[in-house]
Amino acid sequence: MFNFKLAIVGTIIDEDQETALIEININNTVTKAINYNTLTGKVNEGDLVLVNTTAVELCLGTGGYHFVIHNYRYSEKSIDSSGHIMKLRYTPYQIKVQASEEQDSPYHNSIKSFESLDGALVLVGSLHSMIAPVACMIKWLKPDAKINYIMTDAGALPMSFSNNVKQLKSKQIINNTITIGHSFGGDFECVNVYTGLITAKEILHSDVTIVCMGPGIVGTATKYGYSGIEQGYILDAVNTLQGFSCAVPRISFSDTRKRHNGISHHTLTVLGEIALSKCNLILPALSEEQDFIIRKQLIDCNIIEKHNIIYEDGTDIKKALDYFNLKTTTMGRGYNEDREFFISLGAVGKAAVAYLDNEK
Repeated sequence: MFNFKLAIVGTIIDEDQETALIEININNTVTKAINYNTLTGKVNEGDLVLVNTTAVELCLGTGGYHFVIHNYRYSEKSIDSSGHIMKLRYTPYQIKVQASEEQDSPYHNSIKSFESLDGALVLVGSLHSMIAPVACMIKWLKPDAKINYIMTDAGALPMSFSNNVKQLKSKQIINNTITIGHSFGGDFECVNVYTGLITAKEILHSDVTIVCMGPGIVGTATKYGYSGIEQGYILDAVNTLQGFSCAVPRISFSDTRKRHNGISHHTLTVLGEIALSKCNLILPALSEEQDFIIRKQLIDCNIIEKHNIIYEDGTDIKKALDYFNLKTTTMGRGYNEDREFFISLGAVGKAAVAYLDNEK
């Protein structure tokens, strides 16, 4: 199921409280690995460690690191933490967390007495690279907006793996994070997306909640075989709880794969077949030719009839990214290489601000 090797820790390249990027030596070959300090303890130069080498040996891009499984410097290790909810259940790495909704949580009664999201704005995306542009556009236009991020378990499971989130929090673009399902390491932990949404509203008093997976979408070049399909049932969850659900579209005219040209088949499948309730799809104003292609895709998939389409100008996204000095990329492409992707996210951010302003 997975490959592992012994290695010696060399240089610690970068480290924060939760993670360390390190150089390791495997059979006289120097390569890089990630150590999760809260799972396997802090590493020192010269430590003998056991590393999972599977992703690198598969030549994966996202997630293509070695990961430290065990540090032999620790014969025993115990972390004192509260909570009774297990994540990564029934695996050798199962960990306990205190979920917001569990009985011993100080937030239990607030979540138990929840009735409705009452129109709270929730933006649901399908790629981790969508979060930073959307959030920075909102913050650039409305600096006092409270933005909270819910990370699902469809991509990376540890929140600390995301450098994007670390950057967004350090720049005070997003306020708090929530990890749901088997993802872990957020400021708040929740059992599922419903209680994650309730926590965002009742505990964090979000103006805008962004729901999206962590880094590392899974895809198989089949219609339904991708982890971003969760976007559909998350949109339904928002509607069930009476929130204002907005679908963040995946749009590109730079991706060489035909299935991702214009509106990606990921978005078309989610909105055409998976989401069962009506949501709001925010689209950018692009060139006449590009708008024609996108509109035809929407018509062919019966999305125009099924959902509410909101058009917005997202061209100021470059100004917002530059203001916060964010160098976000998607599939290795930055703004200059994939303008339409970023402009579509700028449109989502601008539409979100318009909704907040109209609500007041």
